[in-house]
Amino acid sequence: MRTVELGRTGLRVSRLGLGLASIGGMFATVPEPQAVATIDRAWELGIRLFDTAPVYGYGLSEQRAGIALRGRPRDEFVLCTKVGRLIEPGGPDIQPIWVEPPAGIGPRLDYSYRAVMRSFEESLARMGIDRIDVLHIHDPELDYATSSTEALRALAELRGRGTIGAVSLGVNHADVAARFLRETGAEGPDCILLAGRYTLLDQSGADELLPLCEKLGVTVLAAGVFQGGVLAEGAPSGPERLPTELVRRIDRLRQVCRRYDVPLLAAAVQFPLAHPAVPAVVVGARSPQEITEVAGWLDHEIPAAFWRALERH
Repeated sequence: MRTVELGRTGLRVSRLGLGLASIGGMFATVPEPQAVATIDRAWELGIRLFDTAPVYGYGLSEQRAGIALRGRPRDEFVLCTKVGRLIEPGGPDIQPIWVEPPAGIGPRLDYSYRAVMRSFEESLARMGIDRIDVLHIHDPELDYATSSTEALRALAELRGRGTIGAVSLGVNHADVAARFLRETGAEGPDCILLAGRYTLLDQSGADELLPLCEKLGVTVLAAGVFQGGVLAEGAPSGPERLPTELVRRIDRLRQVCRRYDVPLLAAAVQFPLAHPAVPAVVVGARSPQEITEVAGWLDHEIPAAFWRALERH
């Protein structure tokens, strides 16, 4: 799999990254051998970008990432994790999407300088890996005042020491990321992990954020390209639960895909990569079969006429 430069960070990433929320038990139990096998299969496919977070399974995702990756040549992959939540006994920020979290612990929101430094060290310990390449401030809008000052200062300090390679944001809201970039300027993030806001169904990231990233030399990792599963046939959040207009839009997308014999999910994976600010997409998987399918969609040849037709529609 081809690798590309991650903007000004000096890092190189594969065009496809593996998001590790699913192997932390998001919505469904994933046995540890299956989780490790998923990462192993991603490695076989040439994937060298892996994204996790302390809150994913309350440490479970990071632990499994460490099991699968710490024996690999360290300079051959880019590892990302996040700060903003501490995982500790009695942590109150419980999220019911995690189906197998360790008993008695939970996340606590904290973007303070000391908490960020502690979170970073605890992530290293959970993974058993000596450094993190990209460190995201996770959901900064939950405490914007602190995340844009204390958390950013902590990450800048870690980057200055060479302990991390790049400062980033992990966001679901393009407007939050744009505000962060405007207000922090040259002292701000090197890259952004943007979930669900530059996809076939939602291009709100292109309104302000992506042009701003181009201007500032900030790169964007596009995540959530399947829009929470709604683009997949038979997804749990399928058409029967979606707004009527969204169902119509998905139907129109499928019509164009059928006309050009393009799998809808191949179009979903490849769409963000056409933007000059987006070097890679990050997609979750909970089995070796799933990540194999996604890699196939990335490789699927899509005619230029399809993209022109899609833009017209």
